[in-house]
Amino acid sequence: MPLKKVYGISPTLMESLWLKNYPSSVPADLSPAPEISIPQFFLKHLNAQNRSAALHCMGYEISYAELHKLSDHFASYLQNHVGLKKGDRLAIVLPNVIQFPVVFFAAQKLGIICVPTNPQYTPSEMLHQFKDSGAKAIVILNLFLDKLDKIIQETEITTVITTEVGDFFPYLKSKVVSFVMNYRGQKTPKHSLKVIGYRKCLNEGSKHFSKTKLVLPNIDPMDTALLQYTGGTTGVSKGAILTHKNLVSNISQVRSWIDPYLEEGKEVVLTALPLFHIFGLTINSLVFLSRGDKLVLVPKPIPIENTVQAFEKHQISIVLGVNTLFNALNNNKRFKSLAPKSIKFSMAGGMALQESVAKNWEEITGNRLMQGFGLTEASPVTHVVPLEGQWPSGSIGVPMPGTEIKILDENGVEVPMGEAGELCVKGPQVMVGYWNKPDETQNVLTHGWLKTGDIARMDEQGFFFIVDRKKDMILVSGFNVFPNEIEEAISKHPKVLEVAVIGVPHKTAGEVVKAFVIPKDPSLTELELKSYCRERLVTYKIPRSFEFKDSLPKSNVGKILRRELRQLTQAPV
Repeated sequence: MPLKKVYGISPTLMESLWLKNYPSSVPADLSPAPEISIPQFFLKHLNAQNRSAALHCMGYEISYAELHKLSDHFASYLQNHVGLKKGDRLAIVLPNVIQFPVVFFAAQKLGIICVPTNPQYTPSEMLHQFKDSGAKAIVILNLFLDKLDKIIQETEITTVITTEVGDFFPYLKSKVVSFVMNYRGQKTPKHSLKVIGYRKCLNEGSKHFSKTKLVLPNIDPMDTALLQYTGGTTGVSKGAILTHKNLVSNISQVRSWIDPYLEEGKEVVLTALPLFHIFGLTINSLVFLSRGDKLVLVPKPIPIENTVQAFEKHQISIVLGVNTLFNALNNNKRFKSLAPKSIKFSMAGGMALQESVAKNWEEITGNRLMQGFGLTEASPVTHVVPLEGQWPSGSIGVPMPGTEIKILDENGVEVPMGEAGELCVKGPQVMVGYWNKPDETQNVLTHGWLKTGDIARMDEQGFFFIVDRKKDMILVSGFNVFPNEIEEAISKHPKVLEVAVIGVPHKTAGEVVKAFVIPKDPSLTELELKSYCRERLVTYKIPRSFEFKDSLPKSNVGKILRRELRQLTQAPV
């Protein structure tokens, strides 16, 4: 029977070579794409009757019923005490603790748009996201309140809800955790903010909820669920508008790929990827919560011993991470001695998976390490290798069900088979656009087709390979770093005349940042520049090395040529 009649797929998909690489249990398309909101999608497991474990963190566990109840109570507080309504933005500045899913689902039930933010960001990096998104309220870990204190007057934030790491424990144990953290120097910094505690929010929300249920708005699948900020080619961070349909579609696409091989509601999922990152939020978290599985949250995966503990205490069956995480586990003596055999599925994304890392992982665990590909603007997954059979080394696999692909040359013409060009994707997981940036949106989106900025090719078997990045983006341990942003920060140093930033290969991080500097003052030192950067950039954006130069290569119009600098700096550092 023709594929079109079976799956209702478009001619473009029907004729695509990659379909023959699909496992027999996987449909070629999600036809029609899910038309449902996140709260509706999760009703199957997120309800008062489900007593199975949903989240485990630092020895404490809550069920799906408890997650549902806590998110109801927190939503009640947001609605009745803060006054947030559908479409308002809520910033979430938390590590992987139970509070994150509670706050996320509370916001989604009310149609509030979440703005996940890296807690390690500097105040200026946070400021851009908060100002651009127009966030009215924030939930932030207490350890970072001093950062918020420096910038809050420049934002629209009027409500600050703070939480401590141990706030998800019962009251007495939470006090013990707080005491221990204070003893270790991890205490609330000095600040002048007016804050309300997370526990008080739950208590007040619970009282109101017992009297008056939530007033739930009608949420359309095309309503915005998330503003996920990503770097831009100009170095300006942009908020990708991800709708309920985008996220639910990508969850459904990934589940169509993995569900035939896993037991629904029985898997134990290592959650070391940060939930403020789209890979961690959508794939590592929401995919498996939608199945009723248990997430083992790791608030601080580095040092790697913290992650190894999860394998010692749990029968982990699902592992997702970036190449550097798998590499660190492979080289940890405790992990190698454990040689966990409970793992059913492991996948690397966010950066290129090194062949040696995949080989070592399989030798230690007996489980094949898969590779996927995606980007924030696609919620994020667009490609993954098949879970059965073979695939070429270095391949990112084949497109997800319902995902169309084009590879275009510089003139927008499709390239012949095997040739490289810009990878363009189209599917229900592709974003609506960038928040408040119509020009940037127009640059990357045309009739639903997203220009990824990545150079790729497809072989004669239908497998895809990333050849290079179109722009100068640097990928540090799975995080996108853009040179212009770093150059902008360094150029403000009074002793710097000119600066250029590139990425150089690194054996564990994939790439690290290197800066070439023409000093204005000969007294300038590398130590001085690193100290300057620490005040303005999150750790992974700080150049690992600085090289002082008398001149930098430029084009005939004066543009610094980073590609020539890269040609001179190829050896791993």
